[in-house]
Amino acid sequence: MTDTAFASQVVHSDERITIELEDTGVALVRLPRGDKMNALDPLMFKSIVEAGDILAKTSGVRVVVLSGEGRAFCAGLDTASFGRSPDANEPELTERTHGNSNTFQQVAMTWRKLPVPVIAAVHGVCFGGGLQIASGADIRIVHPDTRMSVMEMKWGLVPDMGGYVLWRGLVRDDVLRELVYTNREFVGLEAHTLGFATYIDNEPLARATAIAREIASRNPHAIRAAKRLQAGMMDRDTDAILLEESIEQHAIMRTPNQVEAVMSAMQKRAPNFEEV
Repeated sequence: MTDTAFASQVVHSDERITIELEDTGVALVRLPRGDKMNALDPLMFKSIVEAGDILAKTSGVRVVVLSGEGRAFCAGLDTASFGRSPDANEPELTERTHGNSNTFQQVAMTWRKLPVPVIAAVHGVCFGGGLQIASGADIRIVHPDTRMSVMEMKWGLVPDMGGYVLWRGLVRDDVLRELVYTNREFVGLEAHTLGFATYIDNEPLARATAIAREIASRNPHAIRAAKRLQAGMMDRDTDAILLEESIEQHAIMRTPNQVEAVMSAMQKRAPNFEEV
């Protein structure tokens, strides 16, 4: 439920995903297919990609909180899809239909590609594609009892929804190999040790929303710049990172939002930022 202290409006709603935007700038994104443990079927793949496009274009979004309704965050691929015949017009997996991704990869990568931070609140079950979706978030708050697995090897497959990109820098190489090769199940407490979880909390959605509101109270231009810097940190060399820091800072300094951040902090009041 949305905290009644904050006004909100429904931005988008369908059978597979809903988006509600608080006046704080926090977009609450939910997977509402709780009766199916939010398992991924073709319609859900399509809806999640569309939701990412909607969020990217919606004015006033400063942070996203992603969660699943019912007993699970996302149980992974809907097994009913195994018997589905491919659509004759369906692109090959090797085709790049969304920039550097295919549709299935975009379902997880869209959260990393959004210009604003994304926080995943993970509970119940988070298997396979669900784990890759959660890994697309900037931050993951996980219930200690959440059941998790890099599940694909169980079905004779490999992770192919961006996991190898998203786990880079999160999970130690040899640990990831073991989890991929065996599809061993682990719980939230171990996920924190392994690197899949940022924090463990008995109320992951409440914790995620609280963090999101804190982030939303910061200069939105600076937050977006920080996410851009973070995105390039793993791939760029030292000289390029240093230059990008300077470029981003030069573009922010002395702008109205940066001045407002200073003034509101000095005057001990809530900031009034211009939207990006």
